[in-house]
Amino acid sequence: MKSASLSFLCLIALAGCSNPEKTGRHLIDPPAASQRLPDRLGLTELREVSLPQYAAGQEITWQTEDGALRSTPENIWADDPARAMTLALSRQITALSGATVIAEPWPLAEGPSRRLEVRVEQILAQADGNLRLSGVYFVSPAGLSGGRDIVRRFDLTVPVAGEGPGAIARAQSRAVALLAEQIAQLR
Repeated sequence: MKSASLSFLCLIALAGCSNPEKTGRHLIDPPAASQRLPDRLGLTELREVSLPQYAAGQEITWQTEDGALRSTPENIWADDPARAMTLALSRQITALSGATVIAEPWPLAEGPSRRLEVRVEQILAQADGNLRLSGVYFVSPAGLSGGRDIVRRFDLTVPVAGEGPGAIARAQSRAVALLAEQIAQLR
């Protein structure tokens, strides 16, 4: 009888902890490409974007005035952040330039001519009201196709317009669009 009542209390406690109606899920969804750039990438395989640990989790993270990074389980990303950012970047670069940029694994019979790797060092809504996206990207020839390696650093700042996780998600989406533009131009 004791174990049955203990199990019942545990179930009640767990039910109180998870209320899906109170959980906000936010998308990484860059605005539609508004310009057309030359195709400098051709057929390119994009490896999964590498994110810092605090940005790779489901919870949306921000920096407070004391410099600490905070998050809450009540506001999470709608998809795995690395996957969402990878797919958003490939979609944006393709829309901007007409290149065929596809997230790994490569699904087409004809192989890619290049590989793209993005390593994010920081993606954070900072206490100063800006979102910072910085890191490095690499473009290399795929297989024996020849060509040269390209290594470029990026350091982008986007204002967080408004407050809360929705504003952070919009700023992050805008930063991803700016990064896609920079990569499409190989700047």
